[in-house]
Amino acid sequence: MRRLDPLARVGAVVLALIVLAAIFAPLLSPYPEDALDPLNSLLPPSGEHWFGTDQVGRDIFTRILYGARTSLGIVAAVLGLSALIGVTLGVIAGYAGGWTRDVIMRVTDVFLAFPALLLALATAVVLRPSVTTVIVAIAATWWPWYARLTASVAASVAKRGYVDAAQCLGVSPPAIVVRHVLPNSLTPVLVQLSNDGGGIILTAAALSYLGLGAQEPTAEWGLMIEQGQSLLTTDWWVVTFPGLAIMLTAFAFNVLGEGLRAALDPRRLPR
Repeated sequence: MRRLDPLARVGAVVLALIVLAAIFAPLLSPYPEDALDPLNSLLPPSGEHWFGTDQVGRDIFTRILYGARTSLGIVAAVLGLSALIGVTLGVIAGYAGGWTRDVIMRVTDVFLAFPALLLALATAVVLRPSVTTVIVAIAATWWPWYARLTASVAASVAKRGYVDAAQCLGVSPPAIVVRHVLPNSLTPVLVQLSNDGGGIILTAAALSYLGLGAQEPTAEWGLMIEQGQSLLTTDWWVVTFPGLAIMLTAFAFNVLGEGLRAALDPRRLPR
């Protein structure tokens, strides 16, 4: 494995800081998450309110810190659920082959036939708007990519000598999958997980912006932008800072993912 390039290291540091800010939001935030102060609504950034206040006097810096908790929680839940479903089906398809692989891959192709955002929107419309809905809607569009990726790698791993040796020794297929096929199929999945965080952040923000995701009083960056969009020309800080938070987090995920891809790519390793 090569060392991460400088840009990827910057992304890792930025992402680590965002995660720490989300974890320690109650300690870092100068005001309670749901503190209303209508008499001090739409105040510009100042020493008292670093990012200003919104329409009901809530401190935007505080809302962004708690919004990081919501957004990163969505990312973690979607990646975990998508990987659990996709990797499980992909390993089974890659190792078993034959009709089992054909059935799983055809189901995967059905989901991949729809644009990801369109399928997420359709799923979210059917369900009640909430953070849970966002997680389910996005995971429904993300798991097929992990299934296809894992199936391809697992099929290659299943042909290697140590798998044949295990079969000759009478090791059961489930044990072979768990001990040999799965561990040796995870590297590209881990890279893809880090690369997908930015896309999930943007998709979750889009669903909340459209009113299909997080609802008041939950702090969520996409919802904050939707609530302040009409104030962009007069009270710019209401939408600018949540937008910057989305952009910075997506940037950190993307450059870290690309850095990991380059570092773990065997074709780029020094000979």
